[in-house]
Amino acid sequence: MRKFILALFLFVSFVLFADAPKYVFLFIGDGMAVTQRHAAEEFSKKIGRGPLLINSFPCKGLTATRSANRLVTDSAAAATAIACGEKTKNYTVGRNAEGKDVYSSAVAAKEAGKKVGIISTVTITHATPAAFYAHRAARGEGYGIAIDLVHSGFDFFAGGGLDGKYKDSKAKEFKKYGHAYKYAESKGYKIVRTKKDFLALKPSDGRILTRMTDGPLPYTIDIGEENPYPTLAELVAKGIEMLDNSNGFFMMAEGGRIDWAGHANDAATNVRETLAFDDAVKVALEFYEKHPKETLIVVTGDHETGGLTMGVANTGYSIDMGMLRYQTMSAGAFTKRLSSFYKKNPSLTIEDVKPLVEKAFGIVFDGLKDNLISLTDKERTDFLKAFESDMKFLKAKKEENRQYDGPKRYILGTTLSKILERRAGVAWSTGGHTAQSVLTTAIGCEAQLFNAPMDNTDIAKKIKSFYGK
Repeated sequence: MRKFILALFLFVSFVLFADAPKYVFLFIGDGMAVTQRHAAEEFSKKIGRGPLLINSFPCKGLTATRSANRLVTDSAAAATAIACGEKTKNYTVGRNAEGKDVYSSAVAAKEAGKKVGIISTVTITHATPAAFYAHRAARGEGYGIAIDLVHSGFDFFAGGGLDGKYKDSKAKEFKKYGHAYKYAESKGYKIVRTKKDFLALKPSDGRILTRMTDGPLPYTIDIGEENPYPTLAELVAKGIEMLDNSNGFFMMAEGGRIDWAGHANDAATNVRETLAFDDAVKVALEFYEKHPKETLIVVTGDHETGGLTMGVANTGYSIDMGMLRYQTMSAGAFTKRLSSFYKKNPSLTIEDVKPLVEKAFGIVFDGLKDNLISLTDKERTDFLKAFESDMKFLKAKKEENRQYDGPKRYILGTTLSKILERRAGVAWSTGGHTAQSVLTTAIGCEAQLFNAPMDNTDIAKKIKSFYGK
């Protein structure tokens, strides 16, 4: 009888899971909806890079994003839906709307004997990655999220560092990043502190948690010739190397700073983050091409950020995304550079900053030079007002508003980026999220399951079904 039951179990398992992918990649572009994909693709074509890979996947469907209590979701609720398959209230991680813990596709994969990797270009305890392993009433509970990360037992955590400034009642026990990392180390995680050590990792090194920075990784546009941190593509490549095994793996990789550039209303930075995200998906596709019958790649977004539009008034329907190529640093990096200039020279004048403006945005003030952009009279007036405003805040030693979706004090960098954006034909409607649907695309084993309109909870339900959940 026992042999019969075992044989029946094996037969049912074979029938249920014969077509289930052995390797699952879930890519989430935070803040990346249809317009972000379209804008990045048009920019990519203009600079000679060609169409986006993520837009070419054969299976696709518009995906609704609302949370349990808002038409406009935040990342915590959206990620919980994508990861766990249940709606929850905004700012809640890994719990449903009634406050009950819910479990992710990553947990299901781990219980099914797969290795699991969680990757992000922002802090690894940020809302999106946290939804795959944490269970907290508020995304700001950094201490609890960090502890949940360790207790997950997942095999590979890589990207930005842990969030600091833990806000819950146990904050005094974890005042510094180091304490949380020491706890992880005591539970068997190898802490990796440099890019060199990261790239040298071998599967025999065991479970990994990176600490190459205590914050997010830098914007792609701000990376110099020597990048001290791995790119998202390099994180994914190393993740594949570390996770690959005979039982297969589940990997979630987030392009987190697409969202941050959207909050900043910085189109040039936004499109470059999306291209870097696309490069990371290319790494997964190379793996898929070696294991086409066993690999699934799903690409989605958690919500739209910024209300990005292509096409602005009084431009004759002209759109030229190539204009964004003139911007060589994020608006935030420009502000930091301006602050550094001011500290060295408190009598800073417009003439002093013109070379920086030309370098950062390709904007000149008198005539044309090497096909750079010459300001109109109105643009010149806007620039002067923004410069004077920034100088007042610098003299008053005011820090920038740290609320990344709130109004900014320092506006010169944003003013200059908006000049390029208008020439490109793009604009923003908000510094926050919107209710726009996102696009989900897929390729590989069982990709047809994603070839239809869906709710974001359906993504988790489909992936969890591969693991009998």
